[in-house]
Amino acid sequence: MTGRFAIYAAPGVRPSDTVGVLLRQKAEQWLGRSVSADRVTPGVPVGWTRAAIDAITVDARRYGFHATLKPPFRLAAGRTPEELDAAVARFAANSAAAVVPRLTLARLGGFFALVPAAEAPGLHALADEVVRAFDDFRAPATEAELARRNQASLTPRQRELLATWGYPYVLDEFGFHLTLTDRIPHEQRAQVERVLSDWFAAFLGADLPVDALAVFTEAEPGAPFQLHAVHHLTAARPQRRPADPTPSEGVR
Repeated sequence: MTGRFAIYAAPGVRPSDTVGVLLRQKAEQWLGRSVSADRVTPGVPVGWTRAAIDAITVDARRYGFHATLKPPFRLAAGRTPEELDAAVARFAANSAAAVVPRLTLARLGGFFALVPAAEAPGLHALADEVVRAFDDFRAPATEAELARRNQASLTPRQRELLATWGYPYVLDEFGFHLTLTDRIPHEQRAQVERVLSDWFAAFLGADLPVDALAVFTEAEPGAPFQLHAVHHLTAARPQRRPADPTPSEGVR
């Protein structure tokens, strides 16, 4: 099949996630579309036009509001969407929710995103587990897919991850982010940062739960990504035991 699948964190796809639901509504108004069947009235911040927002959100709008855990992949030979859904459901039932601490707006290279303002080890561990657990479902990247990643701009470690996992920004190169824009020309960045800070002001500094895994689909190359299935993270998070004392610390 020519389509692709992805496993994302998608705030607000679970009704009990009150903060996430409101954030998703605000983000979808900004992007101008929903990844589900929900109707969206595109937003227009003061001093902007809808056309101006559309011009800086072409790719962000196509992918929809999400944070990548398992990047888009074609199904491996012999695998089916139903098998993938069942595997994600089993994984979610045995995995605990995580938290994005103190949501903040950041510029990552040339684009803007909402990111954690503090370390989030539980979130990072969840992302690592998702990348590894579902790699048997991923068809190997083609030469054309690898070439599109512009390998000359990648570090040696990122090229290694690309070759192994089909994506350069996983595991130790992972950074959780909810993308809001495409790459913004340098001269527009201050203006875009101001409007995003105002648009998402109610959510900046809030802790955001990641309590579900969302399977997204892309029907064909270039098609908008759609929400396919939601699987709740329902396992209890294990209690951390105290670390063993180091020789220099002794027993306290």
